[in-house]
Amino acid sequence: MKKLELIFRRLLLNLLLLIKKRPDKTGPSNLNSNSRILFIRLNRIGDALVSTPLLYEVKKNLKCHVSVLASRHNYFIFNNPSLADEVIIFDKKVKSISSLVRFINEKEFDAIIDLHDDISTTVSYIIAFAKCRNKIGLCKGNENLYSLCVEKPDPSKHHVVDRIMKFTEAFNINSDLRKVNIIYNPLQDSVHIAEEFIKKHFKENNFLVGINISAGSDARFWGISRFKELIKKISEYGINIVLLCLERDLKSAWEISGRDIPIFYRPRFDEFAAMIKKLDLLFTPDTSIVHLASAFQIPMFGLYVKYNTNDLIWHPYGSPFEAIITGEPNLENVSFETVNEKFIPFFEKYFYEFKSKTS
Repeated sequence: MKKLELIFRRLLLNLLLLIKKRPDKTGPSNLNSNSRILFIRLNRIGDALVSTPLLYEVKKNLKCHVSVLASRHNYFIFNNPSLADEVIIFDKKVKSISSLVRFINEKEFDAIIDLHDDISTTVSYIIAFAKCRNKIGLCKGNENLYSLCVEKPDPSKHHVVDRIMKFTEAFNINSDLRKVNIIYNPLQDSVHIAEEFIKKHFKENNFLVGINISAGSDARFWGISRFKELIKKISEYGINIVLLCLERDLKSAWEISGRDIPIFYRPRFDEFAAMIKKLDLLFTPDTSIVHLASAFQIPMFGLYVKYNTNDLIWHPYGSPFEAIITGEPNLENVSFETVNEKFIPFFEKYFYEFKSKTS
């Protein structure tokens, strides 16, 4: 069924590109503080987080009305007045694309921006039938739908944030990429929950390492025995360790912790984010919290599966990091010894910096 759906989507996209006349080429130079701009960013949490630097720069520089069309999975990332004035949630399960297009057209946006790094059939349909003079997207194979196509930097050489920040050229915004970072601010209630958890489980203010075992797929689970070896090794330094996981991975977390290491599982993403902000170092497979480490400038050690692609990994954009990258489809052959050899020097650098500051 999934294969048939993909074939149908591909046929629909090809038909759109064939029948839709390219909009008149325009530049967005006419956009100002009175303009209404719609950014489209569907898909997952990580996709939303890497889009926040651009939204922040647009709001700061143009001071216009910004709306974001998001998915039911990632909309909350944009609930920040420094990023957006309005968040529109699109759930394909309860709303048709055609009714969404009618809703967008009623809004009379001055510009619609497709923030997706790859072609999305859903977004292409929205762009094709939206009544808007300025339609902007990265050059990625569906250029006929845009009035302005922004050159896409080489994914094998440029981080996804840099690729999205390329849109600043379309808005005549000059941003210093050295100062650009992911934007996310946990609610104060979530910060309080994280602080109370730390206070309850750790009596001393030691170096705090968070070990996240959860990712978006089983292919990025490193294995119970390896996580146990990692905890045993770094416990020798007399540090505080918290195990992080999704609720679905609690059984594995209990096996890894042996009930000796406290477990903080994610009831809400915002609470999880608040805990990440309290860490001194994060160990994690490739998942959305990589970008939280960036937002909070937490040193991060990552495990990455880079299978069948030359794209640069989505490493933390604004924080120091080290990583193990495998070209295989999973982490099955990434041994503890391989990780240990690279992780311990990285860990010790920040551990001893912490010790020198607190002694």
